[in-house]
Amino acid sequence: MSGLGQRYWWQVIEVLRLVIPVYDKVNKAISLGKDSKFRLRGVQGHVFSGDTILDAGSGYGNMSRVALNEAKGNVKIIMYDPIPQMLTNINKLFGLNLPKYLSSGVFEYMPFQHNAFDVVMCGYSLRDAIELKQAIAEMHRVLKQGGRLIVVDLGKPDNPVLRAFVSVYLRYILGIVAFIVVGKVGLQFKTLYGTYKRWPKNSGLYTLLNEKFSKVVFHKVMMGGAIIAVAYK
Repeated sequence: MSGLGQRYWWQVIEVLRLVIPVYDKVNKAISLGKDSKFRLRGVQGHVFSGDTILDAGSGYGNMSRVALNEAKGNVKIIMYDPIPQMLTNINKLFGLNLPKYLSSGVFEYMPFQHNAFDVVMCGYSLRDAIELKQAIAEMHRVLKQGGRLIVVDLGKPDNPVLRAFVSVYLRYILGIVAFIVVGKVGLQFKTLYGTYKRWPKNSGLYTLLNEKFSKVVFHKVMMGGAIIAVAYK
């Protein structure tokens, strides 16, 4: 089954705790400055005024901030992350527009009712699921009928040549870029390659989403090295 599994998930969580102060800075560098653009592309046309939104794997709120801007502030957002320390840093992004609802937990067991949300967003977080199929099922459960799951994340190209190129970047070049940007702590980001190895190929992710959702719109960008998907319940 796709996913990190319990043992490796704990390793990833510990690394994420260590890199909280530099998380955004490094993400921007290693995505070649495209991370914010892809978040916006995922949200535009899929988040509307009055929506109730779950930002799953929110970190300290990059997707939430994009959604708030898209809906002119007229949405209710619950930020949900397995690392409470991430949630304590959200004031750096939001200031006085701070979301009022914060919750901590994993994707596979969400403390929310059935049919609770118009939108579930996963910005560079779904690949960190312990059990990917179970995580997708939970997101489907908490969405209202007609609700949207927005996934913005790394892509794993089906083409073996392109897949090898992305693998080389993540395994060898990413750590160098992160080190240049933030110093020694940036080397912790090499853990990203481990999550990529356990992440399904783009066609596999599409299939997993399509098994639960009635419609999946799947965009591959950066030669398939990044994906923007919207799945409709």
